Amino acid sequence: MKTIAVIFGGRSTEHDVSIITAIASVIKPLELTKQYKVEAVYIAKDGSWYWDDKLKDIKLYQSGEIDDFMRRAPKVHLLFDNGLTLVKSSQFAGRKMYRKIDIVFPAMHGTHGEDGELMGLLEMANVPYVGCNFRVSAVAMDKVLAKKICASSDILSTPWTWFYSSQLSQPKQAMTKIADLKYPLFVKPAHLGSSIGISRVQTEAELMNALEVAAHYDDKIIVEQEVPNVIEVTLPIIGNEELIPALLERPMTKPEDFFDFDTKYMQGGKKGKGSGKAGAQGYSEIPAKLPKELYDKAEKTASAVYRALGCSGIARVDLLIDSKTGEVYFNEVNPLPGGLYAHNWRKAGISNVDLVTKLIGLAEQKWQAKQKLTTSFSTSYLKQF
Repeated sequence: MKTIAVIFGGRSTEHDVSIITAIASVIKPLELTKQYKVEAVYIAKDGSWYWDDKLKDIKLYQSGEIDDFMRRAPKVHLLFDNGLTLVKSSQFAGRKMYRKIDIVFPAMHGTHGEDGELMGLLEMANVPYVGCNFRVSAVAMDKVLAKKICASSDILSTPWTWFYSSQLSQPKQAMTKIADLKYPLFVKPAHLGSSIGISRVQTEAELMNALEVAAHYDDKIIVEQEVPNVIEVTLPIIGNEELIPALLERPMTKPEDFFDFDTKYMQGGKKGKGSGKAGAQGYSEIPAKLPKELYDKAEKTASAVYRALGCSGIARVDLLIDSKTGEVYFNEVNPLPGGLYAHNWRKAGISNVDLVTKLIGLAEQKWQAKQKLTTSFSTSYLKQF
């Protein structure tokens, strides 16, 4: 029986979302397969690592008992020796517990996880892991780089510009770059997900405040022109070489009630709207009711984005459609969709258990292919010295 480490939490604004993704969408389905030994690895907000079966219980976090747990529990160390091994002190003095990990299932959203940092660590350990590699993850989580790469593949984006937050010390320079864009505008931190720090603005006065908010979260800011007659859609995709799209999903929101953190994750959505189900799943249209030609065009565009960025395993591509012109624009890509967007895959006929099983298979396939590559060779260079 293979051992899978599910790593979640982390020093991110999306820490709590990560806990839910890990426990509800990854750990429980994996254990239901009865094919794997699942180890819960929690990274606290201060960056400390913990490994324990108690970490699989959501009540530990809801009750606040996690703080008491961390005061008592030993921290985990990582051993890189022909793979990845978890190491922690046992209750017996001088003894340590070791657990060799066969596959890692990252469930860390945002900074220090989904942005490729965790994947880089796993690459160094040479252990198979679910999802995009560290290079793709880093690019996907940088909205500026992702748009530039997609543009090189002739994938449309709405007019946009960007700058570093340090440039706000010279407001006129920043405003000059934005001058060619038409209001309303969206101001976003370039590296964050879950719509944290995003503002929709209609005036220059609102713009300056929005820039300051975005700069509070990131050193890189992107400003985008709103798409008129907009229809927002998103498409989860799994696969390495062969892609399997889920169903095109349309969140039922208005532009002025854009898809912010509360709308995505809090019960009933923003201001209590929705059907009463938790989060976006409660008021999304699945599949999106679009003319077949437009639906197919959006699906084709999302797949093109997935391939252009080099995604593997799983990702979710967000698109914007001008309903009058029929133009489809790339918005952003999420290399680790919250909750794996399991609600969408269920509608597409793939259960939670099937989804995580497929993702494990894709991770092993990607790792095996990589083992065939040559990464070192012998030279006589050192003999020169």
